[in-house]
Amino acid sequence: MDFEEYRRFDALGLADLIASGQVSSAEVLEAAIARSQARNGLINAVVAHDLERARSQALNPATSGPLAGVPFLVKDLVYMQGMACTYGSRLYKDNVVDHDSTAVERFRNAGLNIFARTNTPEFGLNVVTEPALFGPTRNPWNTDHTPGGSSGGAGAAVADGWVPAAHATDGGGSIRIPAACCGLVGLKPGRARNPSGPDVGEGWSGMSAGHVVSWSVRDSAAFLDVLNGPAPGDPYSAPHHEGSYLDAIETPPRQLRIGIETRTVTGVAADPECLAAVDQAAILCEGLGHIVEVASPEFDRAEFGAATSTLVAANIANQVFGRAAALGRALRDDDVEPHTRLFAERGRVLTAEDYARSLGVIHRTGRVLAAYHADYDLMLSPVLVCPPVRIGYLDSHTDYEPTRYAERFLSFWGYTNLQNATGQPAISLPLHRSIKGLPIGVQFVSATGGEALLLRLARQLEQAAAWPRQGVA
Repeated sequence: MDFEEYRRFDALGLADLIASGQVSSAEVLEAAIARSQARNGLINAVVAHDLERARSQALNPATSGPLAGVPFLVKDLVYMQGMACTYGSRLYKDNVVDHDSTAVERFRNAGLNIFARTNTPEFGLNVVTEPALFGPTRNPWNTDHTPGGSSGGAGAAVADGWVPAAHATDGGGSIRIPAACCGLVGLKPGRARNPSGPDVGEGWSGMSAGHVVSWSVRDSAAFLDVLNGPAPGDPYSAPHHEGSYLDAIETPPRQLRIGIETRTVTGVAADPECLAAVDQAAILCEGLGHIVEVASPEFDRAEFGAATSTLVAANIANQVFGRAAALGRALRDDDVEPHTRLFAERGRVLTAEDYARSLGVIHRTGRVLAAYHADYDLMLSPVLVCPPVRIGYLDSHTDYEPTRYAERFLSFWGYTNLQNATGQPAISLPLHRSIKGLPIGVQFVSATGGEALLLRLARQLEQAAAWPRQGVA
């Protein structure tokens, strides 16, 4: 199977070819490996390989599982047995683990063939993917620009055709941002829809969720069928979904009432190109019979921003200083990047009262959004404040200056962390392009438990306005 044939199929399409005997799982795997090896020197999406195990699996393939034999990539933020989980950090570069995370177990049970791990910024803390440990990942649509973060390696690999879908996680937008930058579908499931265990009960105080980036809506739905549901010992679970998400997308949504939100959480004005993307999406939705109007939820955005920052800082401090303690030494200057160090030091001086107060703020904000969704089925917003920025624009280590970094960060990011804090599902769809030809995503948000509704609308929009599959030839 050559690359041109391989890239025509999404994950479900490849699984069907393999199951029918038209191609072997080994042929499909080698097509994925060849593409990744030919392009990784330019794109830098993959940071570690597991080729021996992958090739062995391809020669002795699973005979069951909805995605049996499909090549797959896992982000370097979750455990894979026998491999290092570095979190993109020099502090963890030798952190070889002895078991799989629950998500990886479910991927393997579905028959997926994991052959490599993807690049991530240190601890997933940036919205671009340029860690000091592995260097920058580049956007296949234009390699001078970022693929976003923190699942930038996953986004770049899918956009460049290495795999049709790749594992991703989202603690402040890290599935939706790479999807928006790379022209992909990026569903962030609701809180606890997919498991985070067994090594953590919840990521970033319940703000982080795991899923995939993909170029087809049906793959995103199929992966939700694979991943969703609580695991033993989970501290809580999402509302139960009856039936298959993949089956659900075959039914178009009823007429929806959609509220447009263009105000950022941070107060920074969005770029006109990102606002134009929302306008075009609204027109498309209206053409499909939905009701769309401007409707912005009211909450204290400054208080909310401070609360989420507090929770992230507390979690980073726990991870950074906890690792140093486990190594039996103090944290060294070259262990982590300057931006990470700043966050960790801030987290270290927070009080229990600060933490409890911040949880209260995000829970209160969640109730505001629940009331919003009593009036509106979905919210429509930009994903990012501006189109994909250039490599080096958000440098967190080489030329790091805190004030400049903060200003630039807020000029790029300002919509996505609201849903992480409230626990709502949200999806980025690739419905627009910038004047320079770079992808610009738009975001739809549902009430808690609304993943099927988001996927139904996404499928309807995909059929109405098909998007390109990959960024480059």
